[in-house]
Amino acid sequence: MSRPLVQFLPWIATGSLMALAWVGWKLRQAWEGLRAAQRAAQLERALREFGDLMRDADQPEVHVHELLQALAGNTGFATAALLRPSPGAQDIVVGEPDANALAGLQLCADSGRALGPGTHHHAEEPDLYLPLRGRDAALGAVTLRGLGTQALPPDHLAHAQALCDQMGLALQRRRVQDEARLAGELAETQSTRNAMLAAISHDYRTPLATIMGSASALQTQGDRLTATQRSELAGRIVDETARLVRLTDNTLQLARLGAPGVALRCDWESAEEIVGAALRRVRRRPDGERVKARIEPGLPLLWCDAALMSQLLDNLVDNALKYSPATAPVELVVRRLGGEALFAVRDRGPGIDPAWRDRVFDAFQRGDLAAFAQRPPGSGVGLALCRAIAQAHEGSLSLRPRGHGGCSFELRLPLRDAPELPEAQA
Repeated sequence: MSRPLVQFLPWIATGSLMALAWVGWKLRQAWEGLRAAQRAAQLERALREFGDLMRDADQPEVHVHELLQALAGNTGFATAALLRPSPGAQDIVVGEPDANALAGLQLCADSGRALGPGTHHHAEEPDLYLPLRGRDAALGAVTLRGLGTQALPPDHLAHAQALCDQMGLALQRRRVQDEARLAGELAETQSTRNAMLAAISHDYRTPLATIMGSASALQTQGDRLTATQRSELAGRIVDETARLVRLTDNTLQLARLGAPGVALRCDWESAEEIVGAALRRVRRRPDGERVKARIEPGLPLLWCDAALMSQLLDNLVDNALKYSPATAPVELVVRRLGGEALFAVRDRGPGIDPAWRDRVFDAFQRGDLAAFAQRPPGSGVGLALCRAIAQAHEGSLSLRPRGHGGCSFELRLPLRDAPELPEAQA
């Protein structure tokens, strides 16, 4: 080898080493960039999956364990959470935070900002606290315990806060939905109350005027009235009082069944006794003989509230008598239909227009009664109560038009297996 070439060998070796170092540095940069991209993709995927879970969650608070698991898996630190799903309710604590951690969670939720290492607030604290931020307030907080003076990498901290914000937004959406539902229920209750008061005040006026007029006539002119006239006035008082009692009972029962958590007084009852109780009341009416009952023999016992069931049949029969011709019969049929007991009250009245067949079960709706020369009295509460009673028994009440005119109101009650009676001991 020539002497001049030997002189350049150190420089060539040095250049080669520098080139290799540069290539290694570039490879290391590329590898770190690839790992960072993979980590970012993993965090983005986890955030997207948790966001999908929160978007479809009707009760986001039940998924707080998934949030804590995601935070612990990405950071390696123990976690705990405090939730405030509804205003004024008691805080929900998940995990086992000590007194200091619980105070930090409450402070973080109250302030709505992150606390602890890597933040601008209480950075000297050994634990990290992240708020569950909604749109206008924090609805809780989580803590990552044991960081000490170590702060999370910026991307991990941003990812953890993004997960918490997903939970906070879901909790706020649930809160807004609950508030809207409560507002709707309050508006509906107020509307129902107003309609009920209007209907009662209107429908009470006529029978009260009749009772007052008849009683006043008996008091002031009793000596000048014949026995027939006095009996007629007394009969009016009895009939109108019965109307008031029926209206009051229906209205009170409808309000009771509309209350949350209502409990029925159910027992094993026979269809014959329920129908018999309804018929005994119907027979006291002048037109009660028009009602004919047919009960299929061998029907099993029914699990129901006998008083409510009797009131339901009483209302349906009263409705059929009121809206059918004075000479037309009314049928009360009870039979088994698969796994259900069918109670059908059938009349031969003018029927109901198809557009009104569902609305007649709404409170204070009475349908188009153009077929009647005079609108029969009533407030539209009876059929609404009947459907409420049916639904309270997990049954259904429907209206079916009859082929040759008239309506069939059909109640279907599910049949249950009655308990076996104990054998009589000898």
